[in-house]
Amino acid sequence: MNTPAPSGATGVLVLADGSTIWGKGFGAEGEAVGEVCFHTAMTGYQEIMTDPSFAGQIINFTFPHIGNVGANYEDVEADNPHALGCVVRQDVTAPSNFRAVQTFVEWMKANGRIGLSGIDTRALTRLIRLQGAPNGVIAFSEDGQFDLDALREKARAWPGLEGMDLAKEVTTRQTHRWQGGLWHLGEGYASTPSPRRGEGGGEGVRHSSELPDARPPHPTLSPEGEGLQGDTRPHVVAIDYGAKRNIFRNLEAAGARVTVLPATATFDEVMAHEPDGFFLSNGPGDPAATGAYAVPVIRQMLETKKPLFGICLGHQMLAIAVGGQTAKMHQGHRGANHPVKRLEDGRVEITSMNHGFAVDAESLPDHVRQTHISLFDGSNCGIELTDRPAFSVQYHPEANPGPQDSIYLFGKFVDQLGKDE
Repeated sequence: MNTPAPSGATGVLVLADGSTIWGKGFGAEGEAVGEVCFHTAMTGYQEIMTDPSFAGQIINFTFPHIGNVGANYEDVEADNPHALGCVVRQDVTAPSNFRAVQTFVEWMKANGRIGLSGIDTRALTRLIRLQGAPNGVIAFSEDGQFDLDALREKARAWPGLEGMDLAKEVTTRQTHRWQGGLWHLGEGYASTPSPRRGEGGGEGVRHSSELPDARPPHPTLSPEGEGLQGDTRPHVVAIDYGAKRNIFRNLEAAGARVTVLPATATFDEVMAHEPDGFFLSNGPGDPAATGAYAVPVIRQMLETKKPLFGICLGHQMLAIAVGGQTAKMHQGHRGANHPVKRLEDGRVEITSMNHGFAVDAESLPDHVRQTHISLFDGSNCGIELTDRPAFSVQYHPEANPGPQDSIYLFGKFVDQLGKDE
């Protein structure tokens, strides 16, 4: 039976425990079920919504002014949004940024994503911190009519992210050579090959504000070997478990050429590209579930003793591959202001994080050393193998929240490529 919303409410968030939170819907009408989490970043809402790591999740933004800079075709991490929807405090206002080509409301509607405004996001964040990330259904209907009983049952029935492999849903569908470097104001994304960091910018594409009909920049799907004649840069094979594009741009900027393979690629398929090293990307879901098919391949990669670098989900699966364990976190880490301590020298890096699972440091074997820890809760944020050139971090160095506290990791990895074992 449909239940009318309170006066003026056209959207609702229904949690698995039966809690009902009313708001004003925007974006696309409909409903979606997933895990409700909070994100503390003050900028980058487009990047967050398009990050494949947020598949299966509804974002509660703690910063109140989401949507105030509009939307463009450059600030995206994938062709389409992967977060199911978002919850915000203030109504989305007209954009106030020269790069905007759409309002955030228009962008959400065009991409089939549901938003709720007018929500007490502080109260919702407090609930998540105390009780853990709940399952919930976000719904928007212009007429304000909702079947609350059905929505509650849908939230209760959703199995949750633990045990869920989502990498297969968000990975690339075909092998391709990555093309495209870092973004520069007034130039857009540099063409490939990109110079090493510090050697100046490459020829760029025009700015999105000059191209109202432009579409998001994306890698050209090049046949194997095409355009590589004379390219002497070290070759990285990147496994895409739900990768953010800016990771590949930073690998290019650090001096590598990158070939991207699907999450389900076999070891033979990886080695057919004659890599100098391997990269394991971020992604959504439970690392143990994705690891069922990914970890055996990672173990074979490690046997080659070629350099290996992992970020986020890639970090977690590297830990599993060497004998460690992962566990679901109470509330997760999601934001652009997370302090991480580098253990070798005590330096603190301000990092961007997005993970609901963590590596259990106590489970790591003797040949793996912990390199970074969270200063919020002491959880593991980095590991390095002592018997071969393989390392990984839980956070996102490509997101530049520090802004470049952690960008050295790309140079560290690329500098290892092609060296004698």
